[in-house]
Amino acid sequence: MNVPGYAAPTAKAPLEPFDVPRRDLGPHDVGIDIKFSGICHSDIHQAREEWFTSIFPMVPGHEIAGVVSAVGSDVTGVKVGDRVGVGCNVGSCGTCPTCQKGEQSYCSVQIAPTYNGYEMDGVTPTYGGYAKHVVTNEDFVFHIPDSLGLDVAAPLLCAGITLYQPLAEWKAGPGVRVGIVGLGGLGHMGVKIAAAMGAEVTLISHSPNKEEDGYRLGAKHFLLSSDKEAMKAANASLDLIINTASAMTNLDTYLRLLDFDGTMVIVGLPENDLTFSAFNLVSHRRRISGTNNGGIPQTQEMLDFCGEHGLGADIEVIGFDKVNEAWERVVASDIKYRFVLDTSTL
Repeated sequence: MNVPGYAAPTAKAPLEPFDVPRRDLGPHDVGIDIKFSGICHSDIHQAREEWFTSIFPMVPGHEIAGVVSAVGSDVTGVKVGDRVGVGCNVGSCGTCPTCQKGEQSYCSVQIAPTYNGYEMDGVTPTYGGYAKHVVTNEDFVFHIPDSLGLDVAAPLLCAGITLYQPLAEWKAGPGVRVGIVGLGGLGHMGVKIAAAMGAEVTLISHSPNKEEDGYRLGAKHFLLSSDKEAMKAANASLDLIINTASAMTNLDTYLRLLDFDGTMVIVGLPENDLTFSAFNLVSHRRRISGTNNGGIPQTQEMLDFCGEHGLGADIEVIGFDKVNEAWERVVASDIKYRFVLDTSTL
C-alpha cells in the first residue's frame, strides 16, 4: 500500500508530499500507525548528501512513535493497540557475533537502516518515519512505557539511546563525574539521563545562554568552553565526557578535562576529521572512544529507564507544513531541543 508522507526528491531539495510505498504484512511484521516522528540532524545531513551518497527519493525519520494497527501471523511480542517505537535500524543479520550479543546496530554483515538504505533483501529501499504508517520486523519494534507521551518519547529512539549507551557502558552513576559537551537534541538527553543515573554532571557549552537550561535539566556545574581560565581550572576534573558536538576540529581542550583513566566518547559526527595531541592521552592514560546507537535489548532498557524516571525529550511539535522551516532552524540550532512532527497534520 501507499501512505501519505514527505520526501526529499533529490539531494538538497526541499521536502515535499510523497506517497510512501509500504510492503504487505509478513508473518513477522508489525504495522504501525505513526503518531509522531522526531527530526534528527542526521536526517538533514543525509538528505543533503553531507556525509555520503544517498538514495532518492528519501523519506527521512528514525525517531518513530505510534500505535500497532496490525500484526503478522507469527508475531508474539506486540499486539494491536500497543504503544510502540521504531529507531535507527529495521533489520540486521541476526547471526554474527555482535548480533548474538544483542548489539544489532554494530552488525558486521548487513544492517537495514530505517531510511536511506535497503531492506534485508538488499533491493527494496527503506523509507522512514515522515509518514502516516510503517511496516517493520517485530524484532525492531519497542514498547513505549505508558508514563511517557508518544510525542516526547519519539526522540528517545535516537537521541535517547545514543546517549544512554555510552553512559551505561562506562557506568555513569554515583561518584562518577560526567561531562556532556553540547546542549542540543543529543546533549539535553545526556544531561537528563546522566543525572537520573546519579552522576555528577557538568555541561560544557560554547553558549553562555545554555547555563540555565543545563541546571534545569540536571547538571550540577557549567563550563563555558570559550572561557580559557575556567577550562584550565577544570583540568583533570572529569571521569567521563560524552561529546555530542557536530562542529569541532580539535579535542585537546576537552581531553585535558579528563582525570587519570578518563574516557571521552564521541557521539557527535562532525563533517571534518578530528585532531588531538598524543601527549594529552599518554599523560593521564586517557582514552578516546565512540558509540553508535544501541542494540535491541539496550534500546528497550533505555525506554524503560526513561519511563521510570519520566525522561521525555524537550520538544516542539509541528505540522508537516513547517518541516522545511524546521530543518533550517535545526541547522541554526534554533530549537530546544527536538522538533517532533505530528502525523495528524498529513
